[in-house]
Amino acid sequence: MEETKVNYSITPWGEKFEIPLESEYQAELEKIEHQVKEARAEGKEIVVVMGVGFVGAVMAAIVADTKDENGKSTKFVIGCQRPSKRSYWKIPILNRAESPVKAEDPEVDILINRCVQDSKTLVATYNSDCLKFADCVVVDVQCDFKKNDLGNMKTGDTDMAALEATIKTIGERVMPNCLTLIETTVAPGTTEFVAWPILKKEYKKRGIDSVPLLSHSFERVMPGREYVASIRDFWRVCSGCESEARARVEKFLHEVLNTKEFPLTVMDRPIESETTKIVENSYRATTLAYLNEWSLFAERNGVDIIKVINAIKMRPTHSNMIFPGPGIGGYCLPKDGGLGYWAYRHILGFEDGDSIFKLTPTAIDINDTRSLHVAELTRDALRNMDRYIAGAKVLICGASYRQDVGDTRYSGSEMVVRKLSEMGAEMDVHDPYVENWYEFEEQDNKNEEAYSWKRFFRNQQNLTDIKVSKNLPEALKDTEALILAVPHEEYLILDPDDIVKWAGGPIAIVDCFGILSDEKIRRYFELDCEVKALGRGHIARIKREVKKN
Repeated sequence: MEETKVNYSITPWGEKFEIPLESEYQAELEKIEHQVKEARAEGKEIVVVMGVGFVGAVMAAIVADTKDENGKSTKFVIGCQRPSKRSYWKIPILNRAESPVKAEDPEVDILINRCVQDSKTLVATYNSDCLKFADCVVVDVQCDFKKNDLGNMKTGDTDMAALEATIKTIGERVMPNCLTLIETTVAPGTTEFVAWPILKKEYKKRGIDSVPLLSHSFERVMPGREYVASIRDFWRVCSGCESEARARVEKFLHEVLNTKEFPLTVMDRPIESETTKIVENSYRATTLAYLNEWSLFAERNGVDIIKVINAIKMRPTHSNMIFPGPGIGGYCLPKDGGLGYWAYRHILGFEDGDSIFKLTPTAIDINDTRSLHVAELTRDALRNMDRYIAGAKVLICGASYRQDVGDTRYSGSEMVVRKLSEMGAEMDVHDPYVENWYEFEEQDNKNEEAYSWKRFFRNQQNLTDIKVSKNLPEALKDTEALILAVPHEEYLILDPDDIVKWAGGPIAIVDCFGILSDEKIRRYFELDCEVKALGRGHIARIKREVKKN
């Protein structure tokens, strides 16, 4: 008898889980059905969350933690994840009361543990037949925007394959009165003109005459120390494809979120709520791109853009102005404008997108390529020390996309590493919050060419072996150039004398985020280092003053 091949799903930290065989599916469903019956007997609503990743895992726990005015749990939540090699591991991890998402917010682990272990209102499964038990389905499946040319957003495509497949699966299995809520950020028009027709078609195949209840409400999740609060205690926008769906989603969100302190905004149509998310993030991306051009102006004309921004922020109306750093990262800002541009033509059917959309594509292109300038500054700093970028040992401090979080998605640091590697540098990484740099250690290894940024660069083969160091003095040994890419708290207090001592002599310093004070910049020059920085043209003046003395 031929032995069945065992497939595994492996966590980012290396733990292996056997992917279930088809013969195991029925027993899994029976187990879930038994739990559902018990929950219904207790008067609980059954909610299935499709996708237990970055948003879905925490959203599932928040829904599972819902209680009435008497403190009684009102929801039983089933987190459903397809059993692929890449993602299956999230199911057993969640079922043992651990978060599949590593977060700086301690409430994430506490919340999941409470719902799985104590209240027993949260379970996870790989069997999508659990959808037939659902009163409500929350869709948290990825909808990606794939960029085909670096610095040219307009050539990109929206990848809705996973979302469309999930919606089809829902239509094949749910009861007619089940509410489906799309929480994923999607291209405007997706809910009404892509998802709804799919559901209607599947209902018709099953002989169901009723109209599918479909709604949309995007999340505004922020990684970091307020992860849970950014989902539960934050303003939401929602809508439904028709009046019943709109009323149902409004009721559901009032029950599971803190809408007393953070009121719901109810829109008439899903395309309005979808557009809200796209415009919101495009606005932010555009303001950051705008500051990029003034950052370059400042560099070339002896101006410190950090001091300029701080002076402007004294005005209350401009208090949220922030410096763009080495590029705009995170999952939303680099792509959401692209979803809108793409939808205008491919979902909504207009051919004049290039005459309508001018600022949004330009802003995204600027943000995507800003980090390339960091590589130029590193090269120039080394040249000023009579050294070359080719063969130089370069340490980048900060792999995540923003301070004090471990999220590396679309980080500006990734682009810096890739460009410097292309130029021949030997790259090392330090980050106190990042355990595994997925984009290098996993994505490149799995040859996910469609999404890996490596397709835009040469000489990337060694980056699959990159490891994130936790020991800064050790990482700095023999380093020739140090890039301060993210303003993590640890980097704000670094002493120039320590840096030079740990490196074993003078090095090139590149500040990407206004981390260095004028005093520290001066001290680096006194120690015979070279300093460059994004947007800080006054550094040349400090250098002249030091060398004059």
